[in-house]
Amino acid sequence: MPTATYAGHDVDVNDEGFFLDPSAWSEEMAPDIAKDAGVDELTDRHWDVIRFMRHEYDEHGAGPTVRVLGKASGVSVKELYQLFPKGPAKLAARIAGIPKPRGCI
Repeated sequence: MPTATYAGHDVDVNDEGFFLDPSAWSEEMAPDIAKDAGVDELTDRHWDVIRFMRHEYDEHGAGPTVRVLGKASGVSVKELYQLFPKGPAKLAARIAGIPKPRGCI
């Protein structure tokens, strides 16, 4: 089982870098995860999406799709692709420490 080190903490991840235990995630890890995934700096808009992803996971047990994310997060789909260019739902979920949303390849 692969591990990664973020903010000085070793965590178990799958082959795509998603946390196996979302409760092991903390906000201090997010900048390291983002850099690892190709996002150099997390802005307030990134954090809006990351926190929304965590909230949706906590409420529903799964991260939202891009469509739901664009409608409910307050960030347009166009802006989501600017913030998370390699696939907003998948990349935001990884940075938020939650499993890959259903339907993401």
